[in-house]
Formats: sequence, C-alpha cells, structure tokens
Amino acid sequence: MKILGLVGSPRRGSNTDLLVNAILEGAAKNNYATEKVYLYDVEIDPCVDCQACKKGKLQCALADGMQTLYPKLEEADVIVFGTPLYWYGPSAKMKLLIDRLRPYIASKKLKGKKAVLVVPSEEGADACSHVVGMFNLSMKYLELDLMSVLLPKASERGEVKGQPETLYEARAIGKHLK
Repeated sequence: MKILGLVGSPRRGSNTDLLVNAILEGAAKNNYATEKVYLYDVEIDPCVDCQACKKGKLQCALADGMQTLYPKLEEADVIVFGTPLYWYGPSAKMKLLIDRLRPYIASKKLKGKKAVLVVPSEEGADACSHVVGMFNLSMKYLELDLMSVLLPKASERGEVKGQPETLYEARAIGKHLK
C-alpha cells in the first residue's frame, strides 16, 4: 500500500508537517510505502479553464510541477491532504492543487482511493466547517473516500509537540489505514 502525504503549509516543521509525519509514521508501522511532498516546493500554476482536461487524453495542458505530482497521486492508495486553516479555507498552494485535480473527474483515475484530511488551526475544529465542507464535496466529486479528518487546535509553530494525544491520534489514523 502506498500513502502520499501532501503538506500545504509554507513552513517546514509546522503543525501541519508534524501531523502529516505522524500519520505517515503510523502507516510505516504496517510496512506501507510512504512519501511526503511539500507543496510549497512545487511550482503549481492556477487552472486557466482551458478545458483540455475534458477532451482527448483527459490531461492537464499546463506544463508545471503538477506533471510530477499527477503520477504520485495516481500511484497512491491513500492521499493525506494537510493544510493549515487560512481564513477558513486551505492554504493557497493546497487550493491550487485541488483546482488542478480537474482531469480526474473525467478520467476517474483517483476513483476508489482513500483520503485523509488534516487541518490544524488557531481556533480549533469549530472554525473548520467550511474547509471540511470543501474537501468533502471535492472528494465526493472525485469519488475518493474521505475516511479520516483531524482538526486540532494548534497554530504556533510546533505546538502539537505538546499535544501527545493529538500526535497519538494522527499515528493511529496512519496505522489503521487499509
């Protein structure tokens, strides 16, 4: 089984990064192959609504870093989407990635895969309803199974290190992926 962790935080060592790490650590306990990608290290251009992904090969026509991410997404059995909460939505890089998943609506290459959502925020779970709603609808549209959502209250860099129960929960999510 392959688990792909996508970190949508601009900061390495952020709460998002630490939580995605913990999920991947849990998955590694089952000898699952894991990989982590920092989205801020990948050039992701915005969708230009050219509609190329709806025709012919059902592929995005933009030549950017997404061309390296598409195969990783297709090879993964589980995709972990990690993003800090920015103005009640995902980070800019995570939103760019979501927008660029349009080719998978027609091609169905992600259909049946599983997804996990991790959104640490300053205000906690109550502030995350919009971003969770966006991911729920996006995963449904792509026919992915959003199997776990983790919404801890944590905004200061590394704050989750002082929350052993949150890290335990993240590792447990990874360990129980099937």
